[in-house]
Amino acid sequence: MNYAYWLSNIPGVGIRSRNRILATVGLAEELYHMPERQLRLIPGIEEKQIGAILKSKKKDYETSFYRLAEQGIFFVSREEENFPEKLRQIPDAPYSLYVKGKLPPPGRKTVAIVGARHCSAYGQAVTEKIGKRLAECGAVVVSGMAQGIDGESHWGAIKGGGETYAVLGCGVDVCYPGFHAKLYDTILQKGGILSEYPPQTRPLAGLFPARNRIISGLSDVVVVVEAKVKSGSLITADYALEQGKDVYAVPGRLYDSLSEGCNSLIRQGAGIISNVEEFLKELELCGLEGDEQENFKKLLLAKDESMVYSCLSLRPKGIEELLEETGFPMPQLSAILTELIQKEYITEPVKNYFIKKIS
Repeated sequence: MNYAYWLSNIPGVGIRSRNRILATVGLAEELYHMPERQLRLIPGIEEKQIGAILKSKKKDYETSFYRLAEQGIFFVSREEENFPEKLRQIPDAPYSLYVKGKLPPPGRKTVAIVGARHCSAYGQAVTEKIGKRLAECGAVVVSGMAQGIDGESHWGAIKGGGETYAVLGCGVDVCYPGFHAKLYDTILQKGGILSEYPPQTRPLAGLFPARNRIISGLSDVVVVVEAKVKSGSLITADYALEQGKDVYAVPGRLYDSLSEGCNSLIRQGAGIISNVEEFLKELELCGLEGDEQENFKKLLLAKDESMVYSCLSLRPKGIEELLEETGFPMPQLSAILTELIQKEYITEPVKNYFIKKIS
């Protein structure tokens, strides 16, 4: 019998209770064989928890444990050597994890990227670039597979040819949100999906704050891209600070609600990501210089195309502003923009607004 799996599935005995009990008992197997009179001597144990432990011994946990393998899921507890060491060290560390795919590799620089679900085109572009460049430089990217910044960070890492891992606030067999089905399958090929919640657990709102401590716990560094003042991303940042991890934020525009959380983190001393290549240097990760890539791109463009391209950034710019900056007539500017889109140098996230495309 897998005693750790038994302990992880006792109704009414949560993570803090398990940690408190194990601090006295030691191992799940010892708890399983402990008679009632000894259970009552455990400091802080509640009567209902004693009842739940005794009742659980009469249930068949072996069948459900062996079914995990049939679903492509494996179970790992803190009692095993392959449990992630970074996660083992945090306060309120999860006692166990359910995993599809594989666990994050030990000894690799690991960066968590989190942010707003309803992010801007600027936030999407910046996140994809950060995730892609991290992966290209050999770092592992961790996030929560949520809509918006989380999803873009995973896709960025995938486009960079690296490994990425998603920590869910539901069972690992539940793809949430549902429209991320393709991302879910791709992450399984490029890394893994983890959760401390048993399979078939539905994505209830109350489960997500606790999963954020795992996202930060698996990482060396946490990056926040676009976050409101009250958001799950800032909860992740708070966990990271409690765990002694470095926190970075991407600065945003004044009076933009999506920037308030990041700007607040910066005021509190978080690192600032104003240049992705400089950020990589701070993490002691190597790679091609961003300026060199930009210069190479410009060499491939005609003079007029290069001029328009130089006017754009990761902030959406309207066609009226481009007309003023370039001095081109509307027909010529429209033709150049169309050509740059076809060459995949720029994108049009909103009609008549343009940004550079991340390579």
